[in-house]
Amino acid sequence: MSILSDTDIRQALHEGNLGIEPFIGKNLTPNGYDLTIDEIYLKKTNEHIKEGVAIIPPLSWFAISTKEFVKMGSQITSQLWIRSSYARKGVMASFGKVDAGFHGTLTISCFNANDQPLEIPIGDRFCQIVFERMASTPSELYDKKSGNYQNQRGIKL
Repeated sequence: MSILSDTDIRQALHEGNLGIEPFIGKNLTPNGYDLTIDEIYLKKTNEHIKEGVAIIPPLSWFAISTKEFVKMGSQITSQLWIRSSYARKGVMASFGKVDAGFHGTLTISCFNANDQPLEIPIGDRFCQIVFERMASTPSELYDKKSGNYQNQRGIKL
């Protein structure tokens, strides 16, 4: 398995082996792409915030949906990593692998571990997706293995 560089990402996008919609050039990093916030769900208040700034209460759970609809190719998987600016503010998030063949926006489970409210602007860069090329094509892609969230848009809990 190898991590895709910015050059590899652009080539995979051009060849149709990877999709990021919308694609914003400034969000491309040397070894990944910064995903932005489209929506925040606050469990405490049952609010879905889609514009402006979300105020996350202290010590509370929330979910984020990415603006970007990603399309993972048959030999591309990825990992998600929080941007350090949010980690330094006390945000903890559950990140994992995005399966080969997955298509959709991503829902990220988060927690404000700070004892103060946290302001998060909609549209801000929240996490980085790091793409990896697999050595071979899996016997079944995401849509056939489980596919529970295939083609999702918005927050899916």
